[in-house]
Amino acid sequence: MKRILSFMGKYRTYGIIAALCVMGEAACELIVPFIMADMVDVGVANGDKPYIFQRGILMAVFAVIAFLLGITSAKFAAKCGQGLGAELRKEEYRKLQGFSFGNMDHFQNSSLITRLTSDITTIQNSVSTGMRPAFRAPIMMFLAVGLAFSISGKLAVIFLVALPVLAVLLFTIIFHVRPLYSRMQGAIDLVNRIIQENLTAIRVVKAYVRGDHEIEKFNEVNENLQGISEKAFRLAVLNMPVMQYVIYATILAILWFGGNMIMVGGMKVGELTGVLSYVMQILNSLMMISNVFMMMTRALASGRRVLEVIDEEPEIKDNRESTACVEKGGIVFDHVWFKYRKDAPEYVLSDISFEIQPGQTVGIIGQTGSAKSTLVQLIPRLYEATKGSVLVDGREVGAYSLEHLRDAVAMVLQKNTLFSGTIRENLKWGNPNADEQELDRACRIARVDEFLDRLPGGYDMELGQGGSNVSGGQKQRLCIARAILKKPKVLIMDDSTSAVDTATEAAIQKALKEELPDMTKIIIAQRISSVEQADKILVLQDGHLLASGTHQELMEGCRLYREIAWSQKREVG
Repeated sequence: MKRILSFMGKYRTYGIIAALCVMGEAACELIVPFIMADMVDVGVANGDKPYIFQRGILMAVFAVIAFLLGITSAKFAAKCGQGLGAELRKEEYRKLQGFSFGNMDHFQNSSLITRLTSDITTIQNSVSTGMRPAFRAPIMMFLAVGLAFSISGKLAVIFLVALPVLAVLLFTIIFHVRPLYSRMQGAIDLVNRIIQENLTAIRVVKAYVRGDHEIEKFNEVNENLQGISEKAFRLAVLNMPVMQYVIYATILAILWFGGNMIMVGGMKVGELTGVLSYVMQILNSLMMISNVFMMMTRALASGRRVLEVIDEEPEIKDNRESTACVEKGGIVFDHVWFKYRKDAPEYVLSDISFEIQPGQTVGIIGQTGSAKSTLVQLIPRLYEATKGSVLVDGREVGAYSLEHLRDAVAMVLQKNTLFSGTIRENLKWGNPNADEQELDRACRIARVDEFLDRLPGGYDMELGQGGSNVSGGQKQRLCIARAILKKPKVLIMDDSTSAVDTATEAAIQKALKEELPDMTKIIIAQRISSVEQADKILVLQDGHLLASGTHQELMEGCRLYREIAWSQKREVG
């Protein structure tokens, strides 16, 4: 909890003001029963009306002050809690932006969403609603104990018997409910995952008429969440009846012994009234403390999950101080080995060595699962090579700052992603300062101009989520144009023309070669026709570099390449 509260920052002041107001409110409320006891024993007993009115007005003044302090504390506690939640989200989201692909592999997307939303909401609500009882209850309890003993030490001893009973019962409940809260947040992760998968693949679900199957999957995880939640809250709600049972037993004991003391003249009625008031405040304070413990138990379970993300050590260290620049775009792989996890038994890439000259067009081809995408992701340091060196312009990629390196290396990923907004806004992701001429040029090279005029609004057409209102081929070409706008030294196209017809693909490649001759281009493809005009072609098999050369050289000297080419010719035929 100390780690979580350290993120309050500027909202710490609000928390201090709220705490001071709570303490002032508690002090004012505790004075009221003391005044009331005096009013009964002196004013009422002697029939002194002015004294009764004087004490009554004094009680009202303290009650109003307590009311105003309560409102102020609630206001600042809410600001403090909401501010803490905002700072935690900001820090967690900032940390996510610095994660490599390897870091992201440690968490499921659904779990990260839950940690950013549900877990942080639990923490901020615990602070907003728990701050008042957390500060009020201990003060009320200790002051009330002192005042109760000052009135009648014999009756106040009854409270000391009730205290250990309450403590044991509270500890037992918390001990059993704490692990259930962690399981409950994990169950929320599963629900979010099923919803996310279903919404992302809704077209597939409908195409395969698998709606009923998806409903069954959702019901299963939903019922699991329901079962864990019910078990957790079933235990948590025991807190209230247990506390009330002890409170009522304590009140009965005080009334019994106090009544006997009044009968023998050992106590006044006002004193018994005052002791009862203080004992009620003591026991209510204990009940508030128990509720705070229950809230903290859940908040701590969520806090651990949030801190797991914040404390995740980025696998790739950013050399922010570096002033090195990528000027030409030459690439060298020098005996590179890679595996996703250090403890993985096998390497995904094994002993890869090759060189790409600045301005060359290089094709990469291989069977599915041969690690083609993984290979190129080492260049902008989306993953870090396990062994060996990846060099750009003669320097290891770690010598550049991540921002500069990734600006110099543009990737059109295998899975194309467009964002909600206009086409213009999406294209300018590549270069926010691009003017109209640069937009037109990038769209001409990527052959976006072939369909742009047919879209309502042209550049200003609103795209649906993920680019749902454009075709797969149009989406790929928009992503290529966006990458070109970055004006990178190295352009990597990871199977990014798979949804484009061969004629359009050839036109894009021709435009890239003619209009961007100095840019190094790496093309990953499944079709031989996509790479046969490249200056060099790399053939991968099971993470090994099987062969490299021109199309003609590989047709003559590489059996795998030849088999792929012949199989595709037969398919075309």
